[in-house]
Amino acid sequence: IKLLVYLSAVAMILFAIAHLTLLKLLSVVFPGLMKKIHLKMGEKFTMTQNPKFKYEDWGPSFFSLAFIKTVLSVNWCSLGLEAFEGHAAPDTALFTLDGQKTSIHRFLKGNRPLLDEFKQLVKDFSDVADFLVVYLAEAHATDAWAFANNVDIKVHKTLEERLAAARTLVKEDPLCPVVVDEMTNITASKYGALPERLYVIQSGKVFYQGGIGPWGYNPEEVRKVLEKIK
Repeated sequence: IKLLVYLSAVAMILFAIAHLTLLKLLSVVFPGLMKKIHLKMGEKFTMTQNPKFKYEDWGPSFFSLAFIKTVLSVNWCSLGLEAFEGHAAPDTALFTLDGQKTSIHRFLKGNRPLLDEFKQLVKDFSDVADFLVVYLAEAHATDAWAFANNVDIKVHKTLEERLAAARTLVKEDPLCPVVVDEMTNITASKYGALPERLYVIQSGKVFYQGGIGPWGYNPEEVRKVLEKIK
């Protein structure tokens, strides 16, 4: 399984570089076609549906050195993936927003200290599942690969900076506990979760592993999984 993880990481890096090179060439020869293809890509991760962003806010960022560095960083982190469907779910260290150390397994059904609603999914499935948001390394830090007109969050240098960024997320009212990854990014690595990923864990094992976001981020798949459990 680990060999597949390494091969997948290499394939993703090569694909990103090849894709970027092709788009760059098209931008010179056929700029209109390039933008059309790029907008189609944007539809897949809902960028074109976000009223905050114009194409000029996010499109040019894909042609930057920061984007390539981010691709390399994300795939380097994913080499530590240890969460696989049907296998034990890694119990990684996390921090609550008041700085107390905790872990993934402490939030499993029967171990969680409280139950909150996670919007519509939790309203429908609170009898079979608890929900937890793990805040990871910032995907679009303003001093790294960032979109224009976005939230101003820099690369986290300390745990307190990461906690502060997570509190910004809490203001959006996710309706479930929010914890943060350690500065070693151990959770992001073992769960292959950068920039985002959905999991369903049952009895300490990975019951469902979603695709890597943004393209693989699909809450409807989680709904189907929880419907089967229910």
